[in-house]
Amino acid sequence: MSDTEVISTSFEPGAVLKAGAIPLCVPELSGNEWLYVKECLDTNWVSSAGPFVSRFEQALASYVGAEYAVATVNGTAALHVALLVAGVKPDDEVIVPALTFIAPANAVRYAGAWPVFMDVEANYWQIDPQKTADFINRECSWTNGELRNRTTGRRVSAILPVHILGHPVDLDPLIELARKFDLAVVEDATESLGAKYKGQMIGQASDIACFSFNGNKLITTGGGGMIVTKKKDWADHARYLTTQAKDNPVEYIHGEVGFNYRLTNLQAAIGCAQVEQLEDFVFRKRTIAGHYTEALLDLPGLSTMTEAPWASSAFWLYTILVNAEEYGCDRVALFQRLTEKEIQTRPLWQPLHRSPAHSQSLAYHIEVADDIHRQALSLPSSVGLSVQEMARVVEVISDGAQQSA
Repeated sequence: MSDTEVISTSFEPGAVLKAGAIPLCVPELSGNEWLYVKECLDTNWVSSAGPFVSRFEQALASYVGAEYAVATVNGTAALHVALLVAGVKPDDEVIVPALTFIAPANAVRYAGAWPVFMDVEANYWQIDPQKTADFINRECSWTNGELRNRTTGRRVSAILPVHILGHPVDLDPLIELARKFDLAVVEDATESLGAKYKGQMIGQASDIACFSFNGNKLITTGGGGMIVTKKKDWADHARYLTTQAKDNPVEYIHGEVGFNYRLTNLQAAIGCAQVEQLEDFVFRKRTIAGHYTEALLDLPGLSTMTEAPWASSAFWLYTILVNAEEYGCDRVALFQRLTEKEIQTRPLWQPLHRSPAHSQSLAYHIEVADDIHRQALSLPSSVGLSVQEMARVVEVISDGAQQSA
């Protein structure tokens, strides 16, 4: 498939699926969501003030092992503000993986900075620490206490690792580079809430991390996001910026240009109910992944997701790679076959170095990201996915391999 080719599908965003269809990833709202939302309605606390906002912040900070948390209207807003409080300035550069949703790159541009797209490694599809080090050591210079890109002359001020599809990035080499060259590490942990890196929850290893609670994420508030950090001054600044930077809320005096980025009490109420079920959700995601791996492992031309020995993946979206020559068709044809059977799947995102929206940004020796994108297909992974539904998915994929043999 070419970079500009678009897959057609009946599963458009927001479309109502037919009865019996298997969605890609939908929320699981089986806890106290109704009770907590009713409390908001009964007490009239529905907007960006209310007890559930701070309760949700405290619950998530406690879960990931961070000291402070600031709720935001969505994950992109969290990334934007996190970059600002981490010291990213206009015309800086921030290292971002090429294989991820576009939000991190957009957030860098919101801050007035420029993404530099970095390749991913082949095993777990996360940002490549070795290529990141090569870029810094070969393409940048340390001058007057600042790391500068020799080609652009811009200051490199941060690394933004994105833990995609539930699996952690190998953070230690990136944090070592950051300490050596005075870079901030701003994690996009959106897809890996509940994952662990060397025994620690994702969200506590670096300076600051961000989460999203969109409807297809491990837990949801319908939208919403969160910044977590161990630095009180950064948390205070983030809270200040997300509430329109009010120095005097009575006289409406503002010391900086702030943002209307706060989460509502209604959404936070749903979030509180979701956090209560988070451990069970992670267990169920890992169970789904184990089932898919066992069922698909021996099919020719298919590569199943793997897990690093130092990682515990949350397996947010279980994703396979389709080798067209060995399987008998490419992932586009498999996607279409599954769609015809009312099974929703999706390819990964267009690699960001190929995005028209970021055509003026630099990229560094990207090879692996293109290969993964060409072959990757994400399978239904809802927390509530049944054994029978998984069997249907596996049956269609297995039949495809047999028909092509």
